[in-house]
Amino acid sequence: MSGDDSVLVRFHSGTAADSEGRRVGDILGWGDDDLERVHDYIQWLFPLPERSGFNPDAPVLTSADIAAFRQRADLRASLHAAFRRLLAFYGFAERQTEGGLEIVRTSAFPHCASNWLRPGNHNLLRISRILRALTLLGLETEARAFLSALEALHVEAGERLGPVALSYWRRAVR
Repeated sequence: MSGDDSVLVRFHSGTAADSEGRRVGDILGWGDDDLERVHDYIQWLFPLPERSGFNPDAPVLTSADIAAFRQRADLRASLHAAFRRLLAFYGFAERQTEGGLEIVRTSAFPHCASNWLRPGNHNLLRISRILRALTLLGLETEARAFLSALEALHVEAGERLGPVALSYWRRAVR
């Protein structure tokens, strides 16, 4: 870590707070109700190179940030912890198999999905953000595994996802 690190890198390394004074560990410790109710943390956990239309205080991912995440295991570990927390929020979990990483539905999936699995729900946009951030920041395997789980879900529940979500998700993982 250097003194030149961006606030985003410092946030994910645990040495700085977001614009609301929250540290990454604080957010990851929230319950599902807080993750659903609060809307200005997702841009910090899963940053993108474009300015957020919903959170003007959110950092914008730079090429230096991308390089830092791709070079530093601690930053990827923070991103991965955020990913696992949001997976649980959506009713999924990671599972290692002989073929690699798989994202599977948990027993909590039916309850969790009742909160987000419907056309136009803001969580569909959050999932696009998560997939793209993972891909940009060095967790491509996780992004592809999550996309596979979402594609399988779309086969079963496409009408509850709406017609555009899957195309956004696929573009995010390119």
